[in-house]
Amino acid sequence: MSVEKQKLYDEIDTLPEELTYQVIDFIEYLKLSHIEKEAPESVIIKSKKDLKEKLQKGLDDIKAGRVYSLDEVFTKIDNV
Repeated sequence: MSVEKQKLYDEIDTLPEELTYQVIDFIEYLKLSHIEKEAPESVIIKSKKDLKEKLQKGLDDIKAGRVYSLDEVFTKIDNV
Protein backbone atom coordinates (compact mmCIF):
# COMPACT_ATOMS: atom_id res chain seq x y z
CA MET A 1 0.00 0.00 0.00
CA SER A 2 1.34 3.43 -0.91
CA VAL A 3 2.12 6.00 1.77
CA GLU A 4 -0.74 8.20 0.56
CA LYS A 5 -3.27 5.37 0.74
CA GLN A 6 -2.06 4.37 4.19
CA LYS A 7 -2.43 7.97 5.39
CA LEU A 8 -5.93 8.11 3.92
CA TYR A 9 -6.83 4.84 5.62
CA ASP A 10 -5.44 6.07 8.96
CA GLU A 11 -7.44 9.31 8.72
CA ILE A 12 -10.65 7.49 7.85
CA ASP A 13 -10.07 5.05 10.69
CA THR A 14 -10.18 7.94 13.21
CA LEU A 15 -13.54 9.27 12.01
CA PRO A 16 -16.81 8.78 13.84
CA GLU A 17 -19.09 6.30 12.05
CA GLU A 18 -21.49 8.95 10.70
CA LEU A 19 -18.62 10.83 9.02
CA THR A 20 -17.26 7.63 7.50
CA TYR A 21 -20.40 7.36 5.37
CA GLN A 22 -19.91 10.92 4.13
CA VAL A 23 -16.31 10.13 3.18
CA ILE A 24 -17.44 7.04 1.28
CA ASP A 25 -20.04 9.11 -0.58
CA PHE A 26 -17.42 11.72 -1.46
CA ILE A 27 -14.99 9.06 -2.70
CA GLU A 28 -17.74 7.65 -4.94
CA TYR A 29 -18.38 11.18 -6.24
CA LEU A 30 -14.68 11.64 -7.01
CA LYS A 31 -14.52 8.32 -8.87
CA LEU A 32 -17.58 9.18 -10.95
CA SER A 33 -16.22 12.65 -11.70
CA HIS A 34 -12.99 11.12 -12.95
CA ILE A 35 -14.83 8.59 -15.12
CA GLU A 36 -17.08 11.30 -16.55
CA LYS A 37 -14.08 13.36 -17.68
CA GLU A 38 -12.86 10.44 -19.77
CA ALA A 39 -16.24 9.26 -21.08
CA PRO A 40 -17.35 10.02 -24.62
CA GLU A 41 -19.84 12.88 -24.95
CA SER A 42 -22.47 10.49 -26.31
CA VAL A 43 -22.82 8.68 -22.96
CA ILE A 44 -22.92 11.68 -20.63
CA ILE A 45 -26.43 12.76 -19.62
CA LYS A 46 -26.45 16.50 -18.96
CA SER A 47 -30.15 17.10 -18.34
CA LYS A 48 -33.59 15.55 -18.59
CA LYS A 49 -33.90 17.01 -22.09
CA ASP A 50 -30.55 15.49 -23.09
CA LEU A 51 -31.62 12.10 -21.70
CA LYS A 52 -34.89 12.19 -23.65
CA GLU A 53 -33.07 13.14 -26.86
CA LYS A 54 -30.55 10.31 -26.44
CA LEU A 55 -33.30 7.80 -25.66
CA GLN A 56 -35.23 8.95 -28.73
CA LYS A 57 -32.11 8.58 -30.86
CA GLY A 58 -31.74 5.05 -29.51
CA LEU A 59 -35.33 4.22 -30.42
CA ASP A 60 -34.82 5.70 -33.89
CA ASP A 61 -31.67 3.60 -34.32
CA ILE A 62 -33.58 0.45 -33.31
CA LYS A 63 -36.35 1.20 -35.80
CA ALA A 64 -33.77 1.78 -38.54
CA GLY A 65 -31.92 -1.46 -37.71
CA ARG A 66 -28.79 0.31 -36.46
CA VAL A 67 -28.17 -1.99 -33.50
CA TYR A 68 -25.30 -3.94 -31.94
CA SER A 69 -25.23 -7.34 -30.28
CA LEU A 70 -24.46 -7.43 -26.56
CA ASP A 71 -21.03 -8.87 -27.31
CA GLU A 72 -20.28 -5.91 -29.60
CA VAL A 73 -21.49 -3.47 -26.95
CA PHE A 74 -19.33 -5.06 -24.26
CA THR A 75 -16.31 -4.89 -26.57
CA LYS A 76 -16.99 -1.19 -27.23
CA ILE A 77 -17.32 -0.54 -23.48
CA ASP A 78 -14.02 -2.31 -22.81
CA ASN A 79 -12.34 -0.06 -25.38
CA VAL A 80 -13.56 3.19 -23.78
